[in-house]
Amino acid sequence: MDKYRCTACGNLTRFDIVETTTVRSFHHYTVGGELTIEEPEVVSRVVDAVSCRWCGHGRGVEVLVEDE
Repeated sequence: MDKYRCTACGNLTRFDIVETTTVRSFHHYTVGGELTIEEPEVVSRVVDAVSCRWCGHGRGVEVLVEDE
Protein backbone atom coordinates (compact mmCIF):
# COMPACT_ATOMS: atom_id res chain seq x y z
CA MET A 1 0.00 0.00 0.00
CA ASP A 2 1.17 3.49 -0.79
CA LYS A 3 1.69 6.22 1.81
CA TYR A 4 0.61 9.75 0.99
CA ARG A 5 1.36 13.33 2.05
CA CYS A 6 -0.69 16.44 1.36
CA THR A 7 1.69 19.25 0.41
CA ALA A 8 -1.08 21.83 0.95
CA CYS A 9 -1.66 21.16 4.67
CA GLY A 10 0.96 18.59 5.74
CA ASN A 11 -1.49 15.76 6.42
CA LEU A 12 0.17 12.32 6.59
CA THR A 13 -2.64 10.25 8.12
CA ARG A 14 -6.13 10.89 6.68
CA PHE A 15 -7.01 10.38 3.02
CA ASP A 16 -10.05 9.33 1.02
CA ILE A 17 -8.99 6.71 -1.54
CA VAL A 18 -11.09 5.60 -4.52
CA GLU A 19 -9.75 2.37 -5.97
CA THR A 20 -10.74 -0.38 -8.36
CA THR A 21 -9.78 -3.86 -7.18
CA THR A 22 -10.16 -7.22 -8.92
CA VAL A 23 -10.18 -10.23 -6.59
CA ARG A 24 -10.18 -13.94 -7.39
CA SER A 25 -11.73 -16.11 -4.68
CA PHE A 26 -13.28 -19.50 -4.08
CA HIS A 27 -17.02 -19.33 -3.35
CA HIS A 28 -18.36 -22.35 -1.46
CA TYR A 29 -22.10 -22.73 -0.99
CA THR A 30 -23.49 -25.27 1.46
CA VAL A 31 -26.48 -27.40 0.56
CA GLY A 32 -28.51 -25.00 2.70
CA GLY A 33 -27.36 -22.02 0.61
CA GLU A 34 -24.89 -20.47 3.08
CA LEU A 35 -21.91 -18.83 1.35
CA THR A 36 -18.30 -19.00 2.51
CA ILE A 37 -15.68 -17.04 0.56
CA GLU A 38 -12.20 -18.54 0.79
CA GLU A 39 -8.71 -17.85 -0.56
CA PRO A 40 -9.18 -14.22 -1.69
CA GLU A 41 -6.34 -13.11 -3.97
CA VAL A 42 -5.97 -9.54 -5.23
CA VAL A 43 -5.35 -9.82 -8.99
CA SER A 44 -5.12 -6.09 -9.68
CA ARG A 45 -5.48 -2.81 -7.82
CA VAL A 46 -5.71 0.65 -9.38
CA VAL A 47 -5.91 3.85 -7.32
CA ASP A 48 -8.36 6.10 -9.17
CA ALA A 49 -8.29 9.14 -6.87
CA VAL A 50 -6.79 10.34 -3.58
CA SER A 51 -8.03 13.37 -1.67
CA CYS A 52 -6.92 14.86 1.64
CA ARG A 53 -9.45 14.43 4.43
CA TRP A 54 -8.19 17.57 6.22
CA CYS A 55 -8.23 20.19 3.45
CA GLY A 56 -10.65 18.38 1.13
CA HIS A 57 -8.89 18.22 -2.20
CA GLY A 58 -6.34 16.05 -3.98
CA ARG A 59 -4.36 18.72 -5.80
CA GLY A 60 -1.49 18.61 -3.31
CA VAL A 61 -1.43 14.89 -2.51
CA GLU A 62 1.79 13.08 -3.37
CA VAL A 63 2.92 9.47 -2.99
CA LEU A 64 5.73 9.05 -0.46
CA VAL A 65 8.58 6.86 -1.69
CA GLU A 66 10.16 4.73 1.01
CA ASP A 67 13.92 4.38 1.10
CA GLU A 68 15.11 0.90 0.23
